[in-house]
Amino acid sequence: MAEAAAFQGTGPSPARRWLRRTLTIAVGAPLLAGLLHHPSASAQAPEEGQVSRTVDVSIDTLTPSAPVEGDTVTVTGTMTNRGKRAITDATVNLRVGPRMDSRSEIDQVTRRKGFRSDSDPQPLDAAPEIDIPRLDVGVAHDFRISVPVSKLGLDDEGGVYQLGVSITGQTSEAQYDRVLGIERTFLPYQPEPTDKRTQLTYLWPLMSSAHISADTASDDQQTPVFQDDDLAEELRPGGRLDELVTLGQGLPVTWVIDPDLLASVDAMANGYRVKDGTGHTAGTEANRKLAERWLGLLEKAVQGRKVVALPFADPDLASLAHHGKAVPGSLEHLQSATELAGPTVETILHVQPATDFAWPVEGAVDPSVMAVATSAGARKVIARSDSIQDDDLPYTPTAARPLGGGTTAVVSDAELSTAFQGDMVRAGTSTLAVQEFLAQTLAITLEQPQDQRSVVVAPQRRPTVAQAQAMAAAVRGLGARRWTQPLDLVAAAAVKPDPDASTTVPRGSQYPKKLRDSELPVQAFRDMKTTRDELDDFKVILTDATRVVPPVGNAINREMSTSWRGRASEAAIYRVDVRDVLQRLTKSVVLVDKSDLTLSGRSATIPVTVQNKLLQDVEGLVLRLSSSNKARLKVDGEGSADLPITVRAGHSQSVKFPASANANGQVSMTAQLYTVDGTPYGAPMTFSVRVSEMTPTVMLVIAGGVLLLVLAGVRMYSQRKRLAARAAEAEAETAGSEDDTTAEDPAEDDTTAAAPEDDTAERDRTEPDTADAAGHPSDPDTDTGPESGDPSSPSEKVDR
Repeated sequence: MAEAAAFQGTGPSPARRWLRRTLTIAVGAPLLAGLLHHPSASAQAPEEGQVSRTVDVSIDTLTPSAPVEGDTVTVTGTMTNRGKRAITDATVNLRVGPRMDSRSEIDQVTRRKGFRSDSDPQPLDAAPEIDIPRLDVGVAHDFRISVPVSKLGLDDEGGVYQLGVSITGQTSEAQYDRVLGIERTFLPYQPEPTDKRTQLTYLWPLMSSAHISADTASDDQQTPVFQDDDLAEELRPGGRLDELVTLGQGLPVTWVIDPDLLASVDAMANGYRVKDGTGHTAGTEANRKLAERWLGLLEKAVQGRKVVALPFADPDLASLAHHGKAVPGSLEHLQSATELAGPTVETILHVQPATDFAWPVEGAVDPSVMAVATSAGARKVIARSDSIQDDDLPYTPTAARPLGGGTTAVVSDAELSTAFQGDMVRAGTSTLAVQEFLAQTLAITLEQPQDQRSVVVAPQRRPTVAQAQAMAAAVRGLGARRWTQPLDLVAAAAVKPDPDASTTVPRGSQYPKKLRDSELPVQAFRDMKTTRDELDDFKVILTDATRVVPPVGNAINREMSTSWRGRASEAAIYRVDVRDVLQRLTKSVVLVDKSDLTLSGRSATIPVTVQNKLLQDVEGLVLRLSSSNKARLKVDGEGSADLPITVRAGHSQSVKFPASANANGQVSMTAQLYTVDGTPYGAPMTFSVRVSEMTPTVMLVIAGGVLLLVLAGVRMYSQRKRLAARAAEAEAETAGSEDDTTAEDPAEDDTTAAAPEDDTAERDRTEPDTADAAGHPSDPDTDTGPESGDPSSPSEKVDR
């Protein structure tokens, strides 16, 4: 109708138009007011939050951390003006409440920044108010507020309450009272023990980075050589490891220990050396006593407590799963590290540890990580709730989760486990962390007060001193056991699981990218395999493999430690250093270089020398000499020959190979050492042999020489025969004229006859036999002693 009227040029009457405008204004005014008011409120919220952070409020202490009826709560801290103008007429107030019924409410308060009038409680009337007439820019003002618990307005049934300290004041640009700063924390209040207390397991990690190298001193004790002396700094009073033991003593915690740390400190306590440039120097006596003292303190601290031993050097299970499996033999490192864990802890601390737990980095798991973690015998894997999640449950379930196949995932609580990460040096930061931890544990208990549950806390592996102090304060805060009770990790893994708890291991694609990026690369595991293969080849020739295999094998285990995360360059340097140490040892058993030889006959012996610079005998080696042209020169009638060899410590051994020549010319010879299983050992050594065959000219010269010798012999024989005839004639004449006193004296003829005979005898005595007396300067004795490792002489000739 209206459209038709408009089309026809007619419209509503003036009275009707006035009525319509009136109704529009009446209805639209509130809407417009709402639209105008909403943006201003939205703009005011950020302004309120920003202004309320003008003053930095720090709550440094809150005692007691978990009060009971009859206590007095005392809060201390500082207020620092971070604004641009001085603050005047300020007051400091305590704000308490409201009671929080869930962990999610605690999280919301934790994330909140700045003052919020719609959610922060009003100042507590019963609490004293502190006046600050003026607070200049950059100036800090200390405060202290004490209030009896009875005046805090807490519920008799207990619970978790928000507690805040605020400062209200004015500035020159805004001369009216407003909140300029606030800090919130939590007050867990449980006056009476709950009926079902939560069983809480707190892991106390004792780990460090790799400190011992693969090298050892040459003494009988095989004194270990350390990469550096940094471990001593951690053991000093006030140092990180010293604080962990001092703080953990007496706490109801489960000690989770890397056996490599114990082995390193024990080595230091028994005397050690430290790398110094190209060599190493003796560790100080003061550091040795530090290590001895620390071990004594630790042994006392773990008595009566459960100890869990991780595989030796705390291998990075996720790196193994995601990169190491691609390299054959990588899982063998995990097996050896697991086998070494128990005996190491038991020998040093004299306690029997549990060795069937695996702990992936930050509890992050996927199917491949779980498979690797259990491959070496572990049946309990410490995971975390941000990996195996229970999003559908309104409460915190029990930690133990059966995964099938005899494997149990012990799922630690992510919020409690990460409560003390970050910088805990500031008193305000650590106090807030402790109070939030206590509040979260009470909230867990109050979620299902009728059911007892088991919760596990697995903090960071290597906490700082400040972090360890905050952790200890939190555990001590639960000492009254009003809503929790301690439980060791072994018992926690055996608790009856919650049937509604998740047992789904996340897919590999869900593994955190940040953690994956910091893993050891595939090349690291290839380097480990190369070093392990060289060690396996080397140990079979040693008469005392214990001097080499344990130090190098343990160093290979250290190469895959979780401590290398975020330290890729240091990890690579350590791997190179381990391999260099092993190669220096393997190159101590070498073939001595030979110069080219000359063989001027159809048969001879070719000597090859092996030198052993080690401090032990080597055996199980086979030396092979091969000819490149067996048609020209054969070794023991074939193209090559093998001879076993044993070399004493610090000596050289020469092996002689029979050789036969068929034609003259130059032949390349190759000498190579092998282990008994046929694996090449060390680099081959090559040299040349020049074969010079007997030519007709040489044979003619030799024949001529033989003929001359024969003729000389005939001549000598004839001379002797004539002399003998003359002597016979002389005797006959003498017999015929015995009475002839004027006959000549035959002595002169005897002398003359004997002269050639005596001359021949003298020559026989002075001329040596050529075959027996010929020396061989290039042919060393069977054992040439420790000084005979130089290359052979350039004029060397083979033994004919």
